[in-house]
Amino acid sequence: MLPTHLLFGRAFSEDPYAVYAELRAAGPVHPIDFPPGAAAFLVVDHEHGRAALSDPRLSKDTAFSAVPVNPELFFGGTMLGMDPPDHTRMRGLVAKAFTARRVERLRPRVEEIAGGLLDGIADRGEADLIEDFAVPLPIRVICELLGVPARDRARFREWTAVLTVPALTAEARGRRREAARAFNGYLLDVIAERRDEPRDDLVSGLITARDGDAALTEAEMLGTVALLLIAGHETTVNLIGNGMLALLQAPGQLELLRSRPELVPSAVEELLRFDGPVERASQRIALEDMEIAGTPIPKGAWVHVSLGAADRDPAVFEAPDTLDVTRAANVGRQRGHVAFGHGPHFCLGAPLARLEGQIAIGGLLDRFPDLSLAVPADELRHHRTGSIVRGLVSLPVRV
Repeated sequence: MLPTHLLFGRAFSEDPYAVYAELRAAGPVHPIDFPPGAAAFLVVDHEHGRAALSDPRLSKDTAFSAVPVNPELFFGGTMLGMDPPDHTRMRGLVAKAFTARRVERLRPRVEEIAGGLLDGIADRGEADLIEDFAVPLPIRVICELLGVPARDRARFREWTAVLTVPALTAEARGRRREAARAFNGYLLDVIAERRDEPRDDLVSGLITARDGDAALTEAEMLGTVALLLIAGHETTVNLIGNGMLALLQAPGQLELLRSRPELVPSAVEELLRFDGPVERASQRIALEDMEIAGTPIPKGAWVHVSLGAADRDPAVFEAPDTLDVTRAANVGRQRGHVAFGHGPHFCLGAPLARLEGQIAIGGLLDRFPDLSLAVPADELRHHRTGSIVRGLVSLPVRV
């Protein structure tokens, strides 16, 4: 059994792909000690990982776990912790409000926000791309999408800083409860206000979304907004940070992308594959005794799919450890990356993350032709607040 520290420790966080390559060579499925006391398995190849993400025998509801867990730590009460038909109903309603058209309408404003942040970086000559760019960009975008006024963004940022960190200690759980209470109270006021005076924002769209007589309850709206804030925000921050580090460490690819800006959308897909923002998909629980790649999975066991390992699988991607910003244009849809998941729980916020990633990375390369790391790459550290997300603590650069 793989010990928890192997996949949660500092050494692993700095270079998980070498570990994944060794595991994949030994087989596609491995027993793992997480959560403690449960039968749990890690899937590390593309074929079986992708299949598991859409397997109806694997539930997202932790109520089916063979060992008791706190559902709040595993997205309980949100779409991410639901199965059909509840998940189907709720996702369909949210999709009516969170449309591709609504996201695309944000493009000019996202470009404007990114441009203002880049102006600030240019004035200083150096910056931490995480703190000064990757974090504030999606926070400002999500606030405008939700209709949060500028005067409240600082409070939103404070709540987000707490709610995006898994509560693994009693002290952290206390801070999380306080932040959640304030956040929920604020959103309930916004919901009440939008019921009286609808606007062209996501909260108003969630209120008016209907499928026959079906509509979202206030609790479901709160869960949806919290999920969008936590999962969507963290995804975009890490996409920008991981992506820029990868490019800065591959100067040939960086110069190719700078000389051919039309490749930016393709490059973002490759950066998602190469060092994606989500290392492991959220949990699945076996509803019955089953097998994955010949490995017996007992009823109630946990199945974890490593998206990072699947996206470096040499059976699918040629030279998977090499960054190639032209790769995505040549990869068929059925053999593409799984950085946003796959199946019924494919990330609903993927269009927004892609839009923000394309604008952010394209803007950085266009604005700063001499962009470079301000510290040696081996001094950079990835945060380990949980095994799901993968992102940098900081990314100091000179411009």
